[in-house]
Amino acid sequence: MNNGARNLLLLSSSRLHGYGYLEHARAQLEDLFKAKNVKTVLFVPYALRDHDKYTATVRAALQPWGYAVEGLHTKPDPGRALREAQAIFVGGGNTFVLLKQLYELQLVELIRQLVLEEGLTYVGSSAGTNVATRSIHTTNDMPVVQPPTFEALGLVPFNINPHYLDADLSSQHKGETRDERIEEFVSYHARPVLGLREGTSLRVQGDQATLLGERNAKLFKPDGSTVEYEPQSDLSFLLKE
Repeated sequence: MNNGARNLLLLSSSRLHGYGYLEHARAQLEDLFKAKNVKTVLFVPYALRDHDKYTATVRAALQPWGYAVEGLHTKPDPGRALREAQAIFVGGGNTFVLLKQLYELQLVELIRQLVLEEGLTYVGSSAGTNVATRSIHTTNDMPVVQPPTFEALGLVPFNINPHYLDADLSSQHKGETRDERIEEFVSYHARPVLGLREGTSLRVQGDQATLLGERNAKLFKPDGSTVEYEPQSDLSFLLKE
């Protein structure tokens, strides 16, 4: 596959305290869209139940910035709509629900082909970021439905944990921490996991990956160790399988 065609923005979340919907990522989104002269965004709303309401929320955010938004769920032929799209935005919600729907509509292989081989611009947020990775094993969601497999789009060859949350050392809570859950995954799969804190994102251009936002990201390495990376760090090494 021609991974050099990749043009991705993988957001930890679409909302950030102190900002309106997607506002914290406006500059990142506009840089992404301008790179491919995108004017219309095809939104994939399957991670939430009310597809019309979800699409309207995204339209209300992007339309004032000069971008038209169409909902994939309104298209009689989803495959054709994806092939004709300038960019797709896969929204957050429940990752299991989202991936199950993508498989049921037979869109997984098509999206992978369009993004990796034909350069279709891809935006993911939360669940949309989870499904862009190798698998959804490191999502924070409850499995309210059962997809046929946890294997996802594979637009990048590693896993991400959106909404990554540091343990509160002053808390009296003694249950599992996010770190412990991710470390358990790593111990079984020996696969890197990038913990994206709120307000951070990963920009992927071809074989280059850059951490964006105002906070560090935490990488859980296959050997069980961890590393903190500051904004603007080059994380391109993660793209090498």
